[in-house]
Amino acid sequence: METFLGIDYPTLWYLVIGLLFSGYAILEGFDFGAGAWHLFFRKDLSRRIAINAIGPIWDANQVWLVIGGGALFAGFPVMYATMLSAMYIPFMLFLMFNVLRAAAIKFRSAEEMPWWRTSWDVIYSVSCIMIAFLLGVVLGNILQGFALGPNFTYQGGIFFSFLNPYAIMVGFTTLSIFMTQGAIFLLLKTEGRLHARLTFLLQKGMIFFIISFGITTLYTLVFIPEVTANFREKPLYFVVPVLSFLAVANVPRLVSKKQYMMALVFSSLTMAFLLILVALQLYPTLLISTIDPQYNVTIYNAASSQKSLGIMLTIVVIGAPLLAGYFFFLYRTFNGKVELDDTSY
Repeated sequence: METFLGIDYPTLWYLVIGLLFSGYAILEGFDFGAGAWHLFFRKDLSRRIAINAIGPIWDANQVWLVIGGGALFAGFPVMYATMLSAMYIPFMLFLMFNVLRAAAIKFRSAEEMPWWRTSWDVIYSVSCIMIAFLLGVVLGNILQGFALGPNFTYQGGIFFSFLNPYAIMVGFTTLSIFMTQGAIFLLLKTEGRLHARLTFLLQKGMIFFIISFGITTLYTLVFIPEVTANFREKPLYFVVPVLSFLAVANVPRLVSKKQYMMALVFSSLTMAFLLILVALQLYPTLLISTIDPQYNVTIYNAASSQKSLGIMLTIVVIGAPLLAGYFFFLYRTFNGKVELDDTSY
């Protein structure tokens, strides 16, 4: 098996895909989180400011999802096909709510009628909430495992089997951390009464996250011990949850000092550490079979050919700096407080 710097190609591609989806979760996380708070803003002006805070960047952040999905299909086609078969309904719902969210952002301010704007406000906020929740539901199912049989075929239910208790808990945890991320981002972009209200909402969001994360963690340790097997074998991995705890504990301290940019950094680090935790729990498995471990989808039996992985890794080396430069330019250009004008949403 070919290697680069002593790391085999499937493992490198596992890291690349993990990085892409982490970027999507962190950047789109505050987009979805900002939208989840949308109906908590009472005035039309506040809602316009909140939408325009993400206006220049929300569609650009979707790039991470497109590239991540393409990388998953190219690097691990077996995992891509099996997961879509098992999670067909939540992925279709995810796409539907993404379309509705985009439509709401574009159409919300196209007319002045209160009923028109209120309707799109509800669609926008509900769509953001459901997208965040569904992403967590998919992650919860991945951690818990699927009914995979011979040839990695999915043998479970189709319609509502994805709504199991553990997946629902992970869904609420994902929603809560996105809402925390979104509130911090909006604090960076707003001022006045909306800024004061967001300070209050962030406190509620942090409480929501701590409670949901605590319940989910306890349930995982008690009822799903197999996901912690890697940690029992390699105690050094416990450094990651400790770092995630320290990162999240630092967020309210930074917010109280009005250091919102650093609070956003530590909130993002919390999300990154939690995703690293997931990666360490699974590696080298991609999808767990609840029928028999011999049917597990791993980075080795699901990977493309060595030559394909090598070519794609070369493309990643070339493309990654370009992607990083583009996002640096984008966020640098639209830095600062929101100012509404005739071209605003």
